[in-house]
Amino acid sequence: MKQKRFDLLVVGAGPAGLAAAHAAARRGAKVGLVDAQPRAGGQVWRHDLRFGVPAMARAQIDGLHGAGIEWLAGHEMVLADDHVVVAAHADGAVALHWRTLVLATGARELLLPFPGWTLPGVTGAGGLQALAKQGWPVAGKRVVVAGSGPLLLAAAATLRRHGAHVLGIHEQVQVRTLHAFARRLWRWPARLAQAAALRARLLGVPWHTGSMVLAAHGDTMLRAIELDRGDGRERIACDLLAVGWGLVPNVEPARLLGCELDTSPTHPVVRADRRLCSSRPGIHAAGEALGIGGRDCARIEGAMAACFALGDERGGEALRARRDHERAYAALLHECFATSARARALAAPDTLVCRCEDVPLSAVQAHADPRQLRLVTRCGMGACQGRICGAALRELQLASPSLSPTAVRPPLAPVTLAALADDPSDEPEQGTDR
Repeated sequence: MKQKRFDLLVVGAGPAGLAAAHAAARRGAKVGLVDAQPRAGGQVWRHDLRFGVPAMARAQIDGLHGAGIEWLAGHEMVLADDHVVVAAHADGAVALHWRTLVLATGARELLLPFPGWTLPGVTGAGGLQALAKQGWPVAGKRVVVAGSGPLLLAAAATLRRHGAHVLGIHEQVQVRTLHAFARRLWRWPARLAQAAALRARLLGVPWHTGSMVLAAHGDTMLRAIELDRGDGRERIACDLLAVGWGLVPNVEPARLLGCELDTSPTHPVVRADRRLCSSRPGIHAAGEALGIGGRDCARIEGAMAACFALGDERGGEALRARRDHERAYAALLHECFATSARARALAAPDTLVCRCEDVPLSAVQAHADPRQLRLVTRCGMGACQGRICGAALRELQLASPSLSPTAVRPPLAPVTLAALADDPSDEPEQGTDR
């Protein structure tokens, strides 16, 4: 197995990972940046085939080689040992040895089950946004965007830019809550400007508050949705439904590395100290792995984590005030856009909660023992390995320990037997004494 060695290895090439890699490179470290995707940028800066990426992202992505950062695209972390990570890629596997490591593993969408949510044409808001950027045809399609949080506006703006006919945005939060949120945004003028720019791009698109999707209807594909607008039910014909209930941290890589998680929130986060160091010495975390905080917070924490990992205490502390300011905004978002009890009660007994294994809600409720649940229903044992249904059930307060990211087992992702059988210590890296 091929070997590579780094002073600092960054796992995840989104805003936090890119910031960490560049900060470490400026301090003279030998840096490796690894991500499962073929392009750097993560989900928030996913490459758009028609429009590229924002200038801020392009400068960091295009500057990786010039900064001396080794960019390992299409490498997915599958195994971990003491100061070594095994990453699988198209040509096999590689052992990545590190002195210090920064986890910038980002987040994934939270999807809540409701009647009809498995119909073709129903997707996550961020998922449909990503598909549109990758060239999936949405031009001329009638799209409804629903759920909660600022992601709805961003997704709707992207879809409209790609030619979709956005019929409306349906936000679960009541208008009085949105007004209270807006009144407190004076502390973050850049956020106000960003929101205003998004609304300008969505001029003419109806934005409904206190509105929620109750069900999706169709035969072999989505035909219509049923909405609760607060003053009665409404049925709307549409081609696509993009539903977003926010994000949940991706902490499985942290758990594979032996990092402790803080499970007091609804969705676990990496436990870290003031220096963003995890419970494992030498492993720091940044961005959404520490809790959903957004792009700007992730960039600051990425740079902070790299500074502290390399012993630059002054550089790390210089960023603390900005980081605390962004985390305060994240707390405000969570307070105003938290999933309501009404949203958590959308699923009926026959609604599938585990799409991979076709497990309905009633089956989950019938098995209190987590081992019995998995043995009888195979809930969480399908292609997503509990990543979708586990997060949903935690949000519905029905999750069992067996569906928790604390129960992660290697390998973290599908990997060939050849890669598993190869000993990372067998083959010395070319140019080393090993």
